[in-house]
Amino acid sequence: QVQLVESGGGKVQPGGSLRLSCAASGSIFNINVMGWYRQAPGRERELVGHISSGGGSTNYADSVKGRFTISRDNAKNTVYLQMINLKPEDTAVYYCYADYYDRIRSRYLRLWGQGTLVTVSS
Repeated sequence: QVQLVESGGGKVQPGGSLRLSCAASGSIFNINVMGWYRQAPGRERELVGHISSGGGSTNYADSVKGRFTISRDNAKNTVYLQMINLKPEDTAVYYCYADYYDRIRSRYLRLWGQGTLVTVSS
């Protein structure tokens, strides 16, 4: 069974740092773009950012630019989200995703992680 497993969430004080990890497991091939969304209480899910297949290109939401960094390790099929200078408004459930090629359906599909809660509070 193909799945994404997230880890690294938790509670941190304002100004603190956290690193989230998201590892793909199972028979998953040709992972293309990977990235992160988040959903705060009472709000719609929003894109945090994404990274290209080779890791050479990243894009971020304006609200996290300069504070969040996305990286990936293709040997481990893992994407990371390094967050620094966290603010209370960063509190949300963070979801990773991976666009991969499904050989049976002959097309790209999107796989989602289960979500991990990040709480920024003093």
